Amino acid sequence: MTKNSTSKIIPRPPIVVIMGHIDHGKSSLLDYVRKTNVVEGEAGGITQHISAYEVSHHLDQTRKDALASNRITFLDTPGHEAFSKMRARGAGVADIAILVVSAEDGVKEQTKEALRSIKEAGIPYIVAINKIDKPNANIERTKQNLAENEIYLEGFGGDVPFVPISAKLGTGVPDLLDMMLLVAEMENLTGDTSLPAEGIVVESNIDTKRGTSATLIITNGTLKKGMFILAEESMSPVRVIENFLGKQVSEATFSSPVQITGFDALPAVGSTFRAYANKKDAEKVQLELREAKSKEKVKEIVRTIPLADDALVVPIVLKSDVAGTLEAIEKELAKIERERVVIKIIAKGVGTIGENDAKLASGSDSAIIIGFHTKVERGAQDIAERFGITIKTFDIIYKLSEWLNEELDRRTPKVMGEEVVGMAKILKTFSATKHKQVIGGKVTSGTLEVGAQVKIMRRDVEIGRGKIEGLQAQKLPAKKVEEGNECGMMIDGKIEIAGGDVLEAFVMNAK
Repeated sequence: MTKNSTSKIIPRPPIVVIMGHIDHGKSSLLDYVRKTNVVEGEAGGITQHISAYEVSHHLDQTRKDALASNRITFLDTPGHEAFSKMRARGAGVADIAILVVSAEDGVKEQTKEALRSIKEAGIPYIVAINKIDKPNANIERTKQNLAENEIYLEGFGGDVPFVPISAKLGTGVPDLLDMMLLVAEMENLTGDTSLPAEGIVVESNIDTKRGTSATLIITNGTLKKGMFILAEESMSPVRVIENFLGKQVSEATFSSPVQITGFDALPAVGSTFRAYANKKDAEKVQLELREAKSKEKVKEIVRTIPLADDALVVPIVLKSDVAGTLEAIEKELAKIERERVVIKIIAKGVGTIGENDAKLASGSDSAIIIGFHTKVERGAQDIAERFGITIKTFDIIYKLSEWLNEELDRRTPKVMGEEVVGMAKILKTFSATKHKQVIGGKVTSGTLEVGAQVKIMRRDVEIGRGKIEGLQAQKLPAKKVEEGNECGMMIDGKIEIAGGDVLEAFVMNAK
């Protein structure tokens, strides 16, 4: 970026995820941090489980001013499975991971799984050796156990930072928070406040009173009231922004957890979101995403159907006024068979033909929407016209069947095939050059014509192909020779024709 750019790139707080074995103290650590370090000391404001929250922590005063931020955002996942799900959806949700390991038990299977998730995410991590207050705690033994599992700590053959702690008593927890801020400083985390917000959905739910809401972590940009959020296909107006304490704020920026209510569908956990200045822009992108998803859904259905190379799949969306009629139509469609066409019902339902039906059908160039005793909504008609989708409605089943049979006949892919139009038995061979040969034979069926393509068969095996350059019948030039007549032929082709071979003249026809 140039200095005169409108961008406002500044350091941002780290997003931290705590992972490890279920019994090694992840929850205890989060609880202690939340109670003692929540921003503005308002931990009492947290009355229910939240999936993300901010804490405020200062290093010693001499370094405090050198740090860009003293805030840390914690992501409270149910386990490494949720973290992996977010990563699998392409969401880089955390900047730093804390791997909690018990000083009593050492590395367990869940520890290994958590470490795999951390390494796959490609983020730095800190080992928190917990439960040092326990009588059976042994820090040195735990370090050795970690090394045996290829986790090499600082001062123990590696460069992975570690902090011994007691999440229960709080011992070492300030040092761990210090380490998080130091690692964040080394990572040089930044964001641009001038951009519309983008980030990750970390939790979503449906409340009977409030509607569909989601907890979001902003990873870049700024979220303001009046914007519209799109999380994959789920859209929501930003009427109210709540911070992690449930307080309303006018705007929020990167690394902040916020809750937004009003989504038109439940956003998937781990999906990415982006904010738009107005509804029109958000709806345009939403439509594009839905169209792309429809196409992929239809492609996936088609991929599951075993097909010949030249076959066509015709996806069908079926709508009717009652369920019983749907079953009757399905049975009727099952009777339709074509050699190179397969019909596949990709969706069916009771009611009018709506926009969702048309959007699904738009995923294939060959899809058909069939309605029985039902109507087509205007929105569906508009989408159908836009994408060239065929919509037909019927009141009589046999009329539906008749039309579909005719439509499938029309759509059946044409295959070019050879049609034999004449055959001759070779009686004698005469002169031959490199590319031409003069032969004599008798037409045993059909007609031979000048210019015809031919293949030469020897004991029912094709030995070569060529073209009739000239014909003679009764010693006179001829354009064609009928069945039962002998003739002389000049064949253009690199074939060594011999007496007893059979010549087949053919044409290519679409079948």
